[in-house]
Amino acid sequence: MNSSTPSAANGNDSKKFKRDRPPCSPSRVLHLRKIPCDVTEAEIISLGLPFGKVTNLLMLKGKSQAFLEMASEEAAVTMVNYYTPITPHLRSQPVYIQYSNHRELKTDNLPNQARAQAALQAVSAVQSGSLALSGGPSNEGTVLPGQSPVLRIIIENLFYPVTLEVLHQIFSKFGTVLKIITFTKNNQFQALLQYADPVNAHYAKMALDGQNIYNACCTLRIDFSKLTSLNVKYNNDKSRDFTRLDLPTGDGQPSLEPPMAAAFGLSVPAVPGALGPLTITSSAVTGRMAIPGAGGIPGNSVLLVTNLNPDLITPHGLFILFGVYGDVHRVKIMFNKKENALVQMADANQAQLAMNHLSGQRLYGKVLRATLSKHQAVQLPREGQEDQGLTKDFSNSPLHRFKKPGSKNFQNIFPPSATLHLSNIPPSVTVDDLKNLFIEAGCSVKAFKFFQKDRKMALIQLGSVEEAIQALIELHNHDLGENHHLRVSFSKSTI
Repeated sequence: MNSSTPSAANGNDSKKFKRDRPPCSPSRVLHLRKIPCDVTEAEIISLGLPFGKVTNLLMLKGKSQAFLEMASEEAAVTMVNYYTPITPHLRSQPVYIQYSNHRELKTDNLPNQARAQAALQAVSAVQSGSLALSGGPSNEGTVLPGQSPVLRIIIENLFYPVTLEVLHQIFSKFGTVLKIITFTKNNQFQALLQYADPVNAHYAKMALDGQNIYNACCTLRIDFSKLTSLNVKYNNDKSRDFTRLDLPTGDGQPSLEPPMAAAFGLSVPAVPGALGPLTITSSAVTGRMAIPGAGGIPGNSVLLVTNLNPDLITPHGLFILFGVYGDVHRVKIMFNKKENALVQMADANQAQLAMNHLSGQRLYGKVLRATLSKHQAVQLPREGQEDQGLTKDFSNSPLHRFKKPGSKNFQNIFPPSATLHLSNIPPSVTVDDLKNLFIEAGCSVKAFKFFQKDRKMALIQLGSVEEAIQALIELHNHDLGENHHLRVSFSKSTI
């Protein structure tokens, strides 16, 4: 292939990546650098798959570069946010991803595009069977026909211990993991892992089957399970239900880690892993997670949220927004620096989820940033201490979405999107009533649709993701009369 980029990419992108637009001006076209010369089109596409539909690809193997076009800017933002702290690897080499300064890829007239287009078509055939990524009409629950959300995982060449936490860290990259059960069968370490959605299971299998967790060992062999749901009785080292934090640990079951760690020696060296972002460092090899706050283990549940709009943000607004991804216990807007806030979630797992989904999103005209805080808890002001109402305790709020063990809400956690899912709508409320409610809140309504089977629910599509985030903050729990309060969440479908 000649080394010129397409007309949309003018040929200069590769030379001026250092002068590319700053990270805060996203584009749905992503520029990948330092890709290995023997990498395949499918491997490049697999980097984007967990985040949404991949619509185009251009490989510049001579320059070790590629351009990946996502279906939406929000998918590209989520992808860049995910890979910024954790550099992805292809064939054990780090790959660098940033926004391109082009809005779309035009590759129609270029030679040697057949393989890229064939790879895209193969993926597209899968995606068109699924509403989750192709944006079909209303029914939120459609999945690939007959496909289970449960994966059966066998780990071959087990030279280093692989714990439940390690599996959670690896597979969470592809969606919300609900349950994991690990066991040994035929002298092989195996696991059953249940996602919230079969689509997540499909992409995890596609990307991870045959991959090594560590170089040249711990190979993942993945199949769909015949089971459609897992029944977890105990939360311990061998099984975990991430939707039921109240489960007992069982009758003094010995933990997996000490015997495993002893068998392999505690001082396992850091192994550069073939899976890059899925790589576990030596601290995890001895049974502790490398990523702080991941995997539902004791970790930090407090987030530092920065670059907020100090004139418009309130503790209640942050409570509603972060409450989409977990139960918010306390919020503190900094007294001397009101563009910064601390948000305390119910646990480290929920903090990680909120951080992954919300960091990089625009709110009130500014790009919000969320990181794990060094504080372990948000302190309430002492009596008589001047606070201006900037610290709030929400630990007993009736608005928590996840306080019921096994709540269906755990299965409906999606990234911010311009389409909102509305529920708890009383029968007397009309399309126009709801449209006007959102228009009065400053939104532009692009489309609206009641669910055919259940008029208590609807989808509403707004002008942008930022509008949808602000509408959710303002209108979640809005009183619609007849003792009905509107419930608002992000949808995975479009109208």
